[in-house]
Amino acid sequence: QDSLMKAQRKSDSLKATAISAKANTAGASVTAPAKDTTGTDTLMQRHKLETEYGIFYPALHAKPNYISLQNDLFTVTFSNKGGKVSSVVLKDFKTSAGTPLTLFDADSTSFGLVLNAYSKFFSTDSLYFSVRNVYHSPSGDSSAVTLRLLTSDTGRYLEYVYGIKKGSYLVGCTLREVGLQGVIPSNAQDIALNWAMRAPSQEANMKAQDRTCTVYYKYSGDNVDYLSPLKDEKKALPNDVTWVSFKQQFFSSVIIADTRFASPEVGDMKEATPDFVKYYYASMSIPYNHQPVEKFGMHFYFGPNNYQLLKKYSESKDWELERQINLGWGIFGWVNRLIVIPLFNFLSRFNLNYGIVILILTLVIKALLFPIAFRTYVSSAKMRILKPEMDELSKKYPKTEDAMKKQQAVMAMYKKAGVNPLAGCLPMLFQLPILYALFSFFPASIELRQQKLFWANDLSTYDSAIHFSHFSLPFLGDHISIFAVLMTLSQYLYLSVNQQMMNPSSTDQMGKTMKWMTYLMPILFLGVLNNYSAGLSYYYLLANLITFGQTYFARLFINEKELHRKMQENKAKVVKPSKFQQRLEQMMKEQQARRK
Repeated sequence: QDSLMKAQRKSDSLKATAISAKANTAGASVTAPAKDTTGTDTLMQRHKLETEYGIFYPALHAKPNYISLQNDLFTVTFSNKGGKVSSVVLKDFKTSAGTPLTLFDADSTSFGLVLNAYSKFFSTDSLYFSVRNVYHSPSGDSSAVTLRLLTSDTGRYLEYVYGIKKGSYLVGCTLREVGLQGVIPSNAQDIALNWAMRAPSQEANMKAQDRTCTVYYKYSGDNVDYLSPLKDEKKALPNDVTWVSFKQQFFSSVIIADTRFASPEVGDMKEATPDFVKYYYASMSIPYNHQPVEKFGMHFYFGPNNYQLLKKYSESKDWELERQINLGWGIFGWVNRLIVIPLFNFLSRFNLNYGIVILILTLVIKALLFPIAFRTYVSSAKMRILKPEMDELSKKYPKTEDAMKKQQAVMAMYKKAGVNPLAGCLPMLFQLPILYALFSFFPASIELRQQKLFWANDLSTYDSAIHFSHFSLPFLGDHISIFAVLMTLSQYLYLSVNQQMMNPSSTDQMGKTMKWMTYLMPILFLGVLNNYSAGLSYYYLLANLITFGQTYFARLFINEKELHRKMQENKAKVVKPSKFQQRLEQMMKEQQARRK
């Protein structure tokens, strides 16, 4: 029975919000009647509205009014219509077009409680509030405003108390319900709170916004989750939540409960106009216990998706707001949190150009990975030394049907020389977590937003030095990123040099595969990175150039004659094959027997 009642209230509250958002107030639809014909009609209509809205009838009519509070970080404007935050402008940021960065405005947001009173559901978003108090501390460190819903009974009302502090992107909000226990039905256990917003386009790369803008939420005492950014989605969440975030690429609007929001339902959908990216909405419930005075505490976060900043706000409250920044899944996310971000933030303290910061970051990472990479160089040197013997085996077993015999002979040669054919692959596997971690880190780093380097005006998105106005190229789009092209060229050179170092026979299958990869992989990288962060392409370019240098110095330090001597000594020794080699040889013999 209770679940059915809650489901019905949820349905009714969503309908009320839809009417409010679409018609821009349920009240407006009743306060803008057809032209008055007689005084009797007007009195009858007023009596009807007074009956429907009861003590809330005075809130149907008022003159729109706005009041702003500001600190050093943002300006927050409140509207007496709905008693809500109607717009937020961040002071330290601009859009890609150079205009003030507005998270949302009065025409693109709705926020309100859905009241069940007088046998009617209606949203406070459609009703008018009065400004009761505006407070500014003498020191200028804090400001507050109280907005009270207009009623015909001064002893019964609903009000929001908002407050901001210097140096903070948080807006405190306390909801007070006074004397409403006789108005709200006695069987109502909660009140629905609905919030909706159209997220404006703020960046130059619409594709990047499409794949990063979505709704995030944190289950109470549990993990952070999100809706898929790649499709329209609506979801009734199974558990209570601590917060819901309308996340944009680099900024977020978050509502946070001091306790929890119950019965949450969230959704988003792609906007059809280029001025907006997504439409977000959330419907939640807050408890109502039918007491003379009830309070419910909340906070809003209106600010940048800066990992350290969000983590600082969350430290003492277990909010985990920083988890809405996509740093990669599993081990890749941990690499970013434990290694990349601390190092990047340390280098950023010196107020260097971010091109220099990325260069130093690349040098440090490549230096840390060099001991692992050195094993790859040693393995490559061993393979070069064995090249003449590999060629002899290719001549000895030229036929395709002798491929298994050739493979057995190669494995025997490796075993005698003390060479592990996987030695060059394993170090590369250890480097992959950092490679993919940085693939997530750079596009998500607000620190790179609108930071210039050479011809690139914004390292957080692609550098469109070459732009096509009237046509698009397959796989590339309407522009060519110079950093992506340079990275592609360096990748091609790296693979070419690496292939020469490995020096495989040009006639065997591995050699043919490597040649195809030399041409194919750079093209695939160009297709992907052409629409990604210029900072990411710049990092990969630097990493490839540094790898060239490491390869050169490694070859200077590796004495191939001494290495060859040791390999010859190993051949003279009787080496017991490992269990892995035994199994591999057994599998080859079985496969060869089946072919016969």
